[in-house]
Amino acid sequence: MNEKDKPGLDASYGSGSAEENRRVYRDWAATYDEEFAGRSGYRFGGLIAEAFVDAGGNGPVLDAGCGTGLVADRLPAAIVVDGVDLSPDMLAVAEDKGRYRTLVEADLTKPLPFEDDAYNGLTCAGTFTQGHVGPEALAELLRVLRPGAICAISVRLPFYDTAGFAAAFEALAAGKRISRPSIREERVYSADSTPPEGHENDLAYIVTFRKT
Repeated sequence: MNEKDKPGLDASYGSGSAEENRRVYRDWAATYDEEFAGRSGYRFGGLIAEAFVDAGGNGPVLDAGCGTGLVADRLPAAIVVDGVDLSPDMLAVAEDKGRYRTLVEADLTKPLPFEDDAYNGLTCAGTFTQGHVGPEALAELLRVLRPGAICAISVRLPFYDTAGFAAAFEALAAGKRISRPSIREERVYSADSTPPEGHENDLAYIVTFRKT
């Protein structure tokens, strides 16, 4: 396998299509929790779960781009959570954990196979980033949420700026579709861990808001 084709963070960021993403995560799924989430000190599974609960979130919640279940791992056991992800291999790992009520393979940039107003909340960690999903997915995710639903998502910097998230949130708030979002900046990886080379200082926003 060529170095550039090895599964890992840079390969995932460099994905240019849904099929490339499926290939990257097919090869990465079995080691993702141990080699990436554990060794790198990836913080956003726990931070997004914490932000959701602190904002008053409850179930059922849709965990969008759920991967292997890093957010659900940290949500209180009483919260019912469903997951959706592009990668069947990552979903298989999540299913083995037994935390999700339902897991669905779907592309977040396309219409989702969920009813309107199906969920009381939304979580999403690590999916709004380069090579993955931009703000165009927000409208469809809002469709499946009930009025008052709590949302806690992460958006990596500088993707937040380059992909137009600020304008997207402003338009949604101006249109009374969401509350004004609360935004805070956090380090992606723990300082006392071993982040992927070149990503030691990566930052992302935690964005929380309510569907109105």
